[in-house]
Amino acid sequence: MSTPVFSSVIRTATQDRHAEVNDAPFISNLLSGRSGVGAYVRYSEQLLFVYRALEDAADLLSGDPVAGPFVKPELMRFAELERDLRHFLGEDWRDRVEPLPATRRYAARIAEVAATWPAGYVAHHYTRYLGDLAGGQVVRSVAEKTWSLDRKGDGDRLYVFEGIGNPAAFRREYRALLDALPVDDLEKQRVVEECRTAFALNGLLFAELHALFPLSA
Repeated sequence: MSTPVFSSVIRTATQDRHAEVNDAPFISNLLSGRSGVGAYVRYSEQLLFVYRALEDAADLLSGDPVAGPFVKPELMRFAELERDLRHFLGEDWRDRVEPLPATRRYAARIAEVAATWPAGYVAHHYTRYLGDLAGGQVVRSVAEKTWSLDRKGDGDRLYVFEGIGNPAAFRREYRALLDALPVDDLEKQRVVEECRTAFALNGLLFAELHALFPLSA
């Protein structure tokens, strides 16, 4: 029996955490269209801080043999989130956004591994970027239909990857990078556990957002 490739190992080992996040009440309300636009905007605000942590580390890690191959300009989301928040909150949007406690913990963990453990950074890079490249398209569709966003305008730019012409092919190439990650088996197991941690941190964020938006608007 052949040994499964590393990307498959990650996917199998995180299925339960992935399912928990997908079934979180906040996300269920958002995807069903029951949540108001305020919940969507607050979620976008929180992702701004998460992506800033990921992308602040990009220059530092771009030459790293482990994390460097994953640093791709076409994935960068911070500037797109800035456009979205300006659209919803106005030119003074920077004065109106603040991370929740769960967001602070999430961003701090990303910054920690980026500074000390490149393979751990890969775990967060994978769970965040591939999640929004794939499943994020469902959020985009709901946002456009529910809040009448212009498909070519701002408001859901987070989920618009203009530099990626073929998302399915890109995801295959990304998984190939995971399969070729130049670390030993013990380190790969640590990466798997960090992926699980990343999903758990997402879950804590969704729980705090649900506390703020417990009922459909």
